[in-house]
Amino acid sequence: MKWSPEAEAAINKVPFFIRKQVKKKVAAHVENLGRSMVHLADVTVLKQQFLTKGGMAKQVKGYDISACFGSAGCPHAACSTADLMTDLENLVKQADILSFLKASLGENIKFHHEFRIALCDCPNACSRPQIADIGIMGAAVPVVKNTDCTGCNFCVQVCPDQAVTFTEIEEKPVIDQDLCQCCGRCTQVCPAHTLETARTGFRILLGGRLGRHPRLALEMPGLYSYDQVLTVVRTCLDFYKTHSKNGQRFSLLFTRINQVIPPESG
Repeated sequence: MKWSPEAEAAINKVPFFIRKQVKKKVAAHVENLGRSMVHLADVTVLKQQFLTKGGMAKQVKGYDISACFGSAGCPHAACSTADLMTDLENLVKQADILSFLKASLGENIKFHHEFRIALCDCPNACSRPQIADIGIMGAAVPVVKNTDCTGCNFCVQVCPDQAVTFTEIEEKPVIDQDLCQCCGRCTQVCPAHTLETARTGFRILLGGRLGRHPRLALEMPGLYSYDQVLTVVRTCLDFYKTHSKNGQRFSLLFTRINQVIPPESG
C-alpha cells in the first residue's frame, strides 16, 4: 500500500501508541475501496470515525503488546523475546481484558485504558518498555573467565555504559555490576573469550504510563526465566482485574513493586 506525502504526514501525527492500529485500519479501508494509494482524505475519514461517539470503543481490543525489531536480526539483541510475545498474547487473550473494561466502562473505552505490554531484546528499549504497564527486556549477563586476556580493550571501548574497565595489575577486565545493563556487547567482541555470557534472561519493569500524570516503570530486582516472566505477567493481570475500578491503570494500583510481586531473582 502506497501513501501520499500528505497522508503520511497526517498519520505520523497520530499518538505513537495507537499509530499502528490506525494505519492498519486506514490501509484496510482503502484496500476495500479497491485502491492502492492512501490519500489525506482517507486518513481524515477514519479520524472522524474514531472521534464519533462510540467510534473509538469499537477499535479498542483491551490490550496492546508491542515489540522491538530484534527478531528481524538486530545486532544488539541480547535475548530474544519473539517466542515470549506469542505466549504473552495468548495469556492476555485468556484474561479477556476487553470484557473486563466493557463491564466497567461500557462504551467509554478509549485506547489509554488498554493494558500495555512492551518487549525488547536489549536495553536500548526501542519499544519503550519504561512507559508500559509491563515491560520485558532481554538481558545477557557477562562474566570474567580465567582465560588469558589479550589486553585489546575492545570490551572497554564497546561498552556504552562505561561498566567495563581494564586493570593492568590483574591484566583482566573488571565489570561494575551497578553500571552494567546486561546488553552482552562486551562478550560479543572479546577475541580471547575472557568475557563470556554467564546466562540470559529477562528484566521486568512494572507500572509505567504516560498521560496527565506520567511515571516511569519500576524494575523488579533480578533476572527472570521465560516461565517466571509468564508467572509474573499472569499475577499482574489477576491483580489488575481484582483491583482496577472504572478503567484505573495498572500503575495507579500500587506504589511499590513488592505490593504486586515480592522481590525475587531468577
